[in-house]
Amino acid sequence: MIDNLPYRQVGTEDLRPGGLLCVADHASNYVPEEIELGIDPKLLEEHIALDVGVEGIAERLARRHNMPAHIACVSRLVCDMHRREDEPAVVPTESDGRLVPGNIGADVEARLARFHRPYHNALADLIEQAKPKMLVALHSFTPALETGDEERPWEVALLYNQDDTAARHAIRLFGEQGLTVGDNEPYSGKQLNATMDRHAEANGIPYCTVEIRQDQIETEAGQARWALLLADVMGRVALEV
Repeated sequence: MIDNLPYRQVGTEDLRPGGLLCVADHASNYVPEEIELGIDPKLLEEHIALDVGVEGIAERLARRHNMPAHIACVSRLVCDMHRREDEPAVVPTESDGRLVPGNIGADVEARLARFHRPYHNALADLIEQAKPKMLVALHSFTPALETGDEERPWEVALLYNQDDTAARHAIRLFGEQGLTVGDNEPYSGKQLNATMDRHAEANGIPYCTVEIRQDQIETEAGQARWALLLADVMGRVALEV
């Protein structure tokens, strides 16, 4: 973490109202030294700890495509920013069949005070300053879960809860690129949409929650390709909403 903050902001030096703003809740696998999760360190490189590839895309969008980014700096296993405070999974004791023993009996209130609230308060402040035309939430998903052998065919997917206006445009535009596009897959935004529920839907701000399959963005080349594609598609979506 930078300056002991659970987030960092890129490309926010010269905010222009009415643009696009990127949010990456699961960009980091960092675990503070004083927090012992009790898991094999190798698991920190896998999807249960972070959304693989997302940080590189958010960086590129901010630095090369004029889309400022609010990026998490702590692993979702420490505190999941993409959960409500009252959800048990905000400090998960298991993920995709993997037990996280160090979180059993953890001081959830302390984690919320140290990580979750500063992250979301800073995001709310940034949104107030930037007055974005649209929010773009970035996530990635595995080709298949450890706990299930069903393959996931979508290269990219759009999640939404009540407001699907921007998602509909994005689904169409990604489809025109020849991609297999998921509609509220592989997760449903009706159940998993906490950050956008709070910062977009509650404030009447259009948004796209974009899920990219991890094998598309594991390399820097893949991240650069998707940053360019996202900048183009999201820019066109913003013109429609």
